[in-house]
Amino acid sequence: MSRHPHHDNPNPTAAEVRAHAAATRARKRAEAEAIGVDAAFISTFVDRFYGRIRDDALLGPIFAERIGDWNAHLARMKAFWRSILHNSGEFSGDPMAKHLAISGLEERHFGHWLELFYATLRELEHDGEATRLVGGRARMIADSLLTGIAMRDEGLAASRAGDKLPHV
Repeated sequence: MSRHPHHDNPNPTAAEVRAHAAATRARKRAEAEAIGVDAAFISTFVDRFYGRIRDDALLGPIFAERIGDWNAHLARMKAFWRSILHNSGEFSGDPMAKHLAISGLEERHFGHWLELFYATLRELEHDGEATRLVGGRARMIADSLLTGIAMRDEGLAASRAGDKLPHV
């Protein structure tokens, strides 16, 4: 197994840490772009997916109650997904806190969110590997958020709350 150069240096300088982070971001972005997950794909996906969300009977009202400026929200979600898929580091925020503040969110909401997400991915699909990458990240996020909510409500017994969520 190859090692990263920084593993040989237990005390890297700040410049070495920054260089390593930049190289990791560039590698992650290049890998995603190689399978078609570029900024244009992310932008198109986010626009189409949130169009579905806005029209959805279950999720639309939850979003409508909280989002006054959809253009700003879409720009924020595009930055979020570029951060997730390209490791761009451009998103700052606390998605867990935002979701913990919404009373009544349950597995059915996250499962439905994923089904809409996957349907949008399949509609735009050009590469199965891209669908698996983006869908897998979405599932991890939904699982994490659902688990955080369940742990708040039920304690550690709920630490695997997202096990039943659908896969892409």
